[in-house]
Amino acid sequence: MAFGPGSRTSGSNPYYSCRMTTDLTVRAAAVDDAPGIARVHIQAWRECYAHLLPAEDLAGLQQRPREDKWRAIITAAAASNVWVACAGTDIVGWASAGAGRDDDAPRPWELEGIYVLASHYGSGAGQLLLDSAVADGGAYLWVAEQNPRAFAFYRRNGFIPDGATAAHELIGTPVRILRMVR
Repeated sequence: MAFGPGSRTSGSNPYYSCRMTTDLTVRAAAVDDAPGIARVHIQAWRECYAHLLPAEDLAGLQQRPREDKWRAIITAAAASNVWVACAGTDIVGWASAGAGRDDDAPRPWELEGIYVLASHYGSGAGQLLLDSAVADGGAYLWVAEQNPRAFAFYRRNGFIPDGATAAHELIGTPVRILRMVR
């Protein structure tokens, strides 16, 4: 499924249906997308976690190990689905989803990650990625408790906290996360 000019907007969310740009496409990721996904992964972490993680740790994120990780994830497509949002030929966001990884998974499908470059906030890229990764169905996800932008995005899309919390390490720093379910 790819979204682009002339395609559907963002489903039933009227907030995004009127803000989307028309130069975005979303498509299933290919192994050759690993460098672009890794670049977005690193930059998006630097943009959205600057208030949570030490600057030196964020600055130390390296492209090559992320590329290798993404090649392995995309190759193992049976375990996870990866989508990329592109502005022209440039990858500006990604999402991954798959069978729930938690022993007590509240839904069978988990949104494992979704990131969009800050330069494309409000463009509809995040909404298109979410729609591709989990559609309108039931799913769950984990979000950093101190990530209000992401929390608000998920709330607008029908996800609510289910009371589960955990500590998760992001590049060596413990971060409190909470689970949201739809």
